[in-house]
Amino acid sequence: MKRRELITLLGGAAAWPLAARAQNAIARPVRIGTLHLNSPPDPWLEGLRLGLRELGYVEGKNLYIVPRWAQGDDSRLNTLVQELIDDKVDVLVTMLGPATQAARRNTSTVPIVMAVSSDGVGAPGVASLVRPGSNVTGLTLMSADLAGLRLSILKETIPTAQRIAVLYNATERPTEKEMRETELTARKLDLTLLPVETRNGDALDQALAEAMPRGADALITFAHGFALFHRKRIAELAAKYRLPAMYGWREYTEVGGLMSYGPNVTSILRRAANFVDRIVKGANPADMPIEQPTRFEFVINLRTAKVLGITVPPTLLARADEVIE
Repeated sequence: MKRRELITLLGGAAAWPLAARAQNAIARPVRIGTLHLNSPPDPWLEGLRLGLRELGYVEGKNLYIVPRWAQGDDSRLNTLVQELIDDKVDVLVTMLGPATQAARRNTSTVPIVMAVSSDGVGAPGVASLVRPGSNVTGLTLMSADLAGLRLSILKETIPTAQRIAVLYNATERPTEKEMRETELTARKLDLTLLPVETRNGDALDQALAEAMPRGADALITFAHGFALFHRKRIAELAAKYRLPAMYGWREYTEVGGLMSYGPNVTSILRRAANFVDRIVKGANPADMPIEQPTRFEFVINLRTAKVLGITVPPTLLARADEVIE
């Protein structure tokens, strides 16, 4: 059940009247290449489509979206980017950090809108949030900035927890910063972190199984591409090992994860459409400030809590933006 409306983001483009934008639409059809670490269907792509429709774009008339999917395999991204460049797309929209990195490696001229990025300033080619200074602009999810708060909420939910397993893929760029923020909060809360590093989906079961003899009481997963791609399996394993878990985005709770805290990514994709619109009408990505979310959503899956035998404190239920029952 919805508790309050979510996600408002900074940026002057939000104030442009819709009618005026439609009148200023460019004459020729726009070709947008989208680069995904994941597999279809992707709700984030639908968020982008919705945002573009709201701006007056109609697929098959003045808009063509050309998606490319890496199916969870980072090694395919360079080839997929080159396919999109060869297809002469006007803008590249990247979903998750590895896709942005691959796009930047392969072009310094085609505009890149990072629609989903854990760490905006840490993205390749980005000098600052205010003035990126290259062909890369877009939105950041502030994952590292939220890492400590996620751990605090997990501790509040499970007050007896002392040892927290931390699942991550060390090859993903924001990992070091997010781990540092998590460690700072763990020290304040007198918690012990149990790092669980894996970059292979087939090894997830073994990785979490090995955390159990180390006394893991709960699990936290960094909000990065690897964990998102394997979110259903991670939620299943957390249930198997009876680990209360905190995740970064609502997509995890929708497949059985216990809790998530972070921005609504589908809504952010609607905002990414504004970046695309401004660029195809002549804006320079180097001068377009990167936007940060200003509101966030806390989602609790009570069905999963019941399976785990957890009673979620009423104070947390009252703070939740959505409770899945």
